[in-house]
Amino acid sequence: MNNGQKNLPIIIVGGGLGGLSAAIHLAARGQRVLVVEKNERVGGKLNLVEGSGFTFDTGPSLLTMPWVLRSVFAVAGRRMEDVLTITQLEPICRYRWPDGTQFDACQNLPQLAEQIARLELADVAGFLQFIAYAERIYRAAEGPFLLRPFDGLRDLVTPELVSGTLRIDPFRTVDQAVSGFFRSPYLRQVFDRYATYNGSSPFRAPATFNLIPYVEFVQGAWHVSGGMYQIARALAALARDLGAEIRTGAPVERIDIHSGAATGVVLAGGERIAASHVIVNADPRYAYANLVPGGEKMAARLARLESSYSGFVLLLGVDRIYPELLHHNIYFSSDYRAEFQAIVNVQVPAPDPTIYVCAASVTDAHLAPPGHMNLFVLINAPVLNARVNWVREAPGYRDLVIRKLERMGLADLSRHIVFEQIWTPATINQRYHAPGGAIYGLASNNPWTAFLRPPLRARELRHLYFVGGGTHPGGGIPLVLLSGRAVAERVLADVP
Repeated sequence: MNNGQKNLPIIIVGGGLGGLSAAIHLAARGQRVLVVEKNERVGGKLNLVEGSGFTFDTGPSLLTMPWVLRSVFAVAGRRMEDVLTITQLEPICRYRWPDGTQFDACQNLPQLAEQIARLELADVAGFLQFIAYAERIYRAAEGPFLLRPFDGLRDLVTPELVSGTLRIDPFRTVDQAVSGFFRSPYLRQVFDRYATYNGSSPFRAPATFNLIPYVEFVQGAWHVSGGMYQIARALAALARDLGAEIRTGAPVERIDIHSGAATGVVLAGGERIAASHVIVNADPRYAYANLVPGGEKMAARLARLESSYSGFVLLLGVDRIYPELLHHNIYFSSDYRAEFQAIVNVQVPAPDPTIYVCAASVTDAHLAPPGHMNLFVLINAPVLNARVNWVREAPGYRDLVIRKLERMGLADLSRHIVFEQIWTPATINQRYHAPGGAIYGLASNNPWTAFLRPPLRARELRHLYFVGGGTHPGGGIPLVLLSGRAVAERVLADVP
């Protein structure tokens, strides 16, 4: 590498959490970094909407594995606690069913045991056995899969990864494993739900994902004071403090490729910026189809893989307090299997959907005016397809959701809405270049999906890398932050 190349920045296309994490790890090691983000603010899917005194987080609504976020600050010699205040939520979530049954998921073990016993006494022991089983999966996955993400199927030749693969229970489904521990159909539905954290069906996703409830129940679920978007603000400020440049409102039109290597980017409008290396913090399917010249073959291969589902979102500001709401709430469908059959297999909205309601103002009153609540309502929905015309369907589906919430306890909700936005899969597709509006990238509905994800370091082009939920180790705040660390290590290994 000549001196001119040494002075070129490492360009990160996209300012999501994975891109910001990579920028921090690289800048902390003395690298020149430029982040270019198409939207008006960084954060990617971790974003916010403000209006009429309400603040809504529009992406991840809880923080797990907070030690991962702390480690990003630590790499720069800083303390997370100096800029972010996190509050542990207890109970973690309240679950309700159409027949009136209610269950509060608590981290406090005596309280949790009491809640479980109300549904099925034998399941108290079943839960303890389940958590021990889930911990074994987590310990097996932590090293080779999470902390040191691999670059594809060929990495399986390492003894650690082979032995870990055999311990993570990949050949049963989440539901098959859960059913072996719990008698109560209510508790089976609760623990099946964790497959939805990465956009998959519990009736098809590998039992490996039973590590997720272990993380939540043992390490806790947390809220960030001021809203989850404070994480993006804090990481952007840290990156800038370390010398990284961040440009928003700067959409990339294409990545420059010369002699088999990424050499820079061209912005919309024609500005060309040279780079020593290019990291793409966008869905690799979008990147290969739209940003990488000659990427059509890879784009076609990725397009054949199954997408995660999308979401139908209501942002509701209401002018009353619903005391029955906790910070996190789930209103279950009466037939979970039929719901996923509709969303995943038939690819139509579920006629009886499970509804997630995040009422962050329960914990953080400043997110809504006095006497009001901010309700982030999310329903799993199919990715964009010819069967659903969301322009036509959205108003009716919105009414269906509101009526179900009213039936299940939120009395007269429709009369108390004073602020509202509706997001469909088309909204998510447009805002985040998420193909089909897929929130979680590729689905994990078979045991091999993890090995089919695009690697952190592109194989077919030098100096091109990927970071974020579309690559390894996967989606969610802690995993994309770990992805940023891992891709930074690969870039540094390639820098003379």
